[in-house]
Amino acid sequence: MIRVAFPPGKATRNAGGPAPADAPGPGTWQTVGMAEIDGIDVTAAPSGTGCAECLAAEGWWVHLRRCAQCGHIGCCDTSPAQHATAHYKATGHPLIRSFEPGEDWFYSYETGEAYDGPALAPPEHRPVTQPVPGPEGRVPDDWQTRIH
Repeated sequence: MIRVAFPPGKATRNAGGPAPADAPGPGTWQTVGMAEIDGIDVTAAPSGTGCAECLAAEGWWVHLRRCAQCGHIGCCDTSPAQHATAHYKATGHPLIRSFEPGEDWFYSYETGEAYDGPALAPPEHRPVTQPVPGPEGRVPDDWQTRIH
């Protein structure tokens, strides 16, 4: 595993406040300071611009999550297939980062907590032209009845 030391204050966001509404699980934002975090490889490029498994199966997603260790892009727990969590369960890679434009939070499956963290290898989010949910042309009209 890669160890990353955060500079003082870099990993702080609303300490003790609630996690984002779509973070996959309970938890609170934490102050990490100089803590070393296992499971982040800042050089790992994302596996693509959409959920790898959904694209292969001609499926769809609500939001995208990026494995901070290997770059795998999976769909969030609101999505029907929940591939980001499945990737964690299959690999043990504990940290994800949002792959949505304007979001830079990390989430730990092991602790249920969200964190700020370092910049990852580009691109840091899905294309801004990609719709939510996506991908374009595959989202059913009744998608809101199919989400978790």
